[in-house]
Amino acid sequence: MAILTTERPSAVSVSRAWLGVSAAMVAIAWGGNEFTPLLVMYKAHGLALTAVDLLLFYYVLGIVPALLIGGPLSDRFGRRPLMLPAPLIAAAGSLLLAAGADSVPMLAAGRMLCGVALGLAMAVGGSWLKELSQPPFAAATTGKGARRSAMSLTAGFALGAGVAGTLAQWGPLPDSTAYLVNAALCVATAFWVARTPETVTRPGEPGRLRDDLRIPAAGHRRFLRVAVPIALWLFTANATAYAVLPTLMLPRVQQAPIAFSALVTMVTLGCGFTIQSVARRIDRPGTARAAVVALVLLTTGMVLAAWTAATLSIWVTLLTAVVLGSGYGIGLVAGLQQIERIAGPGDLAGLNAVFYSVSYLGFGVPAVLSALHSGLGFGYPAMYLVTAAIAAGCLALVAANYRERI
Repeated sequence: MAILTTERPSAVSVSRAWLGVSAAMVAIAWGGNEFTPLLVMYKAHGLALTAVDLLLFYYVLGIVPALLIGGPLSDRFGRRPLMLPAPLIAAAGSLLLAAGADSVPMLAAGRMLCGVALGLAMAVGGSWLKELSQPPFAAATTGKGARRSAMSLTAGFALGAGVAGTLAQWGPLPDSTAYLVNAALCVATAFWVARTPETVTRPGEPGRLRDDLRIPAAGHRRFLRVAVPIALWLFTANATAYAVLPTLMLPRVQQAPIAFSALVTMVTLGCGFTIQSVARRIDRPGTARAAVVALVLLTTGMVLAAWTAATLSIWVTLLTAVVLGSGYGIGLVAGLQQIERIAGPGDLAGLNAVFYSVSYLGFGVPAVLSALHSGLGFGYPAMYLVTAAIAAGCLALVAANYRERI
């Protein structure tokens, strides 16, 4: 079991201790999402559509193991030893992406390294940030850690996409400049993380690695019936908004396809970031109010995605991005706040890891839809109506478990 330190930090660390971890999370999330608006560039280079969509998903192969192993281990061995390598791993991934524009194996390796770094940032960094946002490091405020974690990740995702899309469309060395910028940022934040105070002491009970990787709270009724149904749609929404729809819109935006892709990504994540700051007003402890609102928006967004695919309208695309981004933003905060209420200090990072692992399955959706479209001839409007129906089913499950049982 993890033990929070009782050593009283200095006045400076009380007010600013969380900033270094937040900066590293922003830089790592930046590196994780800078690839997304460039999907249309790689497709224009002649890479097969399904192969490029799989490159989007390869990053999940790095995220999930890092989440499921790094999160629980940090609950025992401390946050700093597991989080400190993350920005350096992200920098290595960005350098591989910069060097491998014409090589699918190098792109895949770079994406997986970026995924490993992001998995550590989410599970370990998010838990560290939560602990640095509560006594003795900060005044007690309900949900502050969850909001800071969600906003750090979303800000990084948005900035990475916006900068990468702009540089790839109009900057020098479009295949590599954005990645080099991110590598430099990641290295800089690694030095900041190294000076951040540890929040977990090592209990000193060797030989129990198997026990460390167990996460009993993952079987909690509230986690399975509220948090998991939200998680399933978070990155399904984002992948729909800024991986699938910009590709479908290529015939309409031929003059600046990368910039349009970056715009859609920025709109999606900008709405997600903005709404996270007010999500606490939507949430009500003891209920699933925020989760229900999020799933209403996400279900509506899937219907709008079907409309976009049918009409190829630029304005409908942007409307869809607004709705899906808002649903993502509220849903991420809602899920993390449910976890804060369920988890004890010994399994916080582990439960965060399971939540994010489930959520990142959504990045496999573009490859599945692409395969169904090219292999079996299914149309995107019909497929997104089916996804909307499935999202409505998750909404019904959460609504049926609206109130916590005491």
